[in-house]
Amino acid sequence: MGAPTRYTKSGDLHIAYQAVGEGDTSLVYIPAWIGQIEVMVEEPAVQAFLHRLCAYARLISFDRRGAGLSDPWLGVPTLEEQMDDVLAVMDATHTERSAVMASSEGGPLAMLFAATHPDRVSSLILYSTFSRSRWAPDYDWAPGDEDRDAAIDALVAQWGEGGVPMAAAPSKAGDPAFADWAGRMERYSASPGTIRRIMEAVGATDVRHVLPSIRVPTLIMHRRGDSFMKVEHSRYLAEHIPGARYVELEGTDSLFSAGDSQSVLGEIEEFLTGVRHEPEPDRVLATVLFTDICGSTERAAALGDSAWREVLERHDRLVRREVVRHRGRAIKSTGDGILATFDGPARAIRAATTIGEQMRRLGIEIRAGLHTGECEVIGDDVGGMAVHIGARVMGRAGPGEVLVSSTVKDLVVGSGIDFEERGAHELKGVPGEWRLFAVE
Repeated sequence: MGAPTRYTKSGDLHIAYQAVGEGDTSLVYIPAWIGQIEVMVEEPAVQAFLHRLCAYARLISFDRRGAGLSDPWLGVPTLEEQMDDVLAVMDATHTERSAVMASSEGGPLAMLFAATHPDRVSSLILYSTFSRSRWAPDYDWAPGDEDRDAAIDALVAQWGEGGVPMAAAPSKAGDPAFADWAGRMERYSASPGTIRRIMEAVGATDVRHVLPSIRVPTLIMHRRGDSFMKVEHSRYLAEHIPGARYVELEGTDSLFSAGDSQSVLGEIEEFLTGVRHEPEPDRVLATVLFTDICGSTERAAALGDSAWREVLERHDRLVRREVVRHRGRAIKSTGDGILATFDGPARAIRAATTIGEQMRRLGIEIRAGLHTGECEVIGDDVGGMAVHIGARVMGRAGPGEVLVSSTVKDLVVGSGIDFEERGAHELKGVPGEWRLFAVE
């Protein structure tokens, strides 16, 4: 979430957590077991989703015991022990009472916590989750033991390739940057052996008997065509949690930030604050940054596919980290580079120069181009003439060069950033001549 990761003790274990935002509402997010809080925000849509929540809430999240940056564990943790982890994080962040939100296998823990500690929970938000994950005579939409065990075997065999996040976000199919992030999320969250123990623990969980005891205001959301988590799970919750508000949304994604995330965000905001603000405007003023690896074709041929793929993975991690650190938003991978946007041109320039320095340490030379203008927001992507100009400016840059349009230069007067003029240029597809400047 862009905040520093800290640790608190829960019994003998260290639990990693983050807290960010200064809103009047506190919101504790109990995540799925598959996750790592620092890698999570490297995905642009996840970052944008959490940023919207932080506009009105103080958002607190953590890595589950045995996963991510929290201490490992042996055996199977009880739900009671996991509730202690939530309490430890709330105490560490001085949170007396909070709304609690959960998705996927975070749901059973959140439901038990809300029923057990109503003095610490102001409301409960459940998205695409369940009360149990195995078949039962009165719960016949869940997989049977044989099918579930086979699915776990397949999961472990392919662990680290991003299969779970990709299956949870079918709208992201064909997005190489998302696929790369999905693989890292799996690898950084847990080892194959640990994930097997986690899935076995999830399979042994059944909180159906707890549902009638939940007395806090509850919002349940699920996408009708969810291809990863059957909608019947949430319909069951809505029938058995007293007074629950149930919203069935359109779409097939199980990941909250994929697909029509604005509908999910709108429901959460209205439930917590009583009002629903309009989503961000369709057009925004932003500084666009394009980067590109110089000589990538020759470098790939020299290294071979496997080694070059590792170089690209390190490149993508470093670039996205610096974008986030400079308050930018990584929009998408462009193959050998990235498209990112920033709310300030000086931050964008500093991000570009830092990225260049980091890449040189890896033996990679990049070029970068920046332009500030009005961008059209298209879901998680951006478009418009400003984006086109940014790409063309980058195309004029030489190896190791950060090139900006005169618009960017004029906007950072007084920032201490120096430039060297590169003359007037015609940019393909862009009317007129454009004066370009290299950052010194």
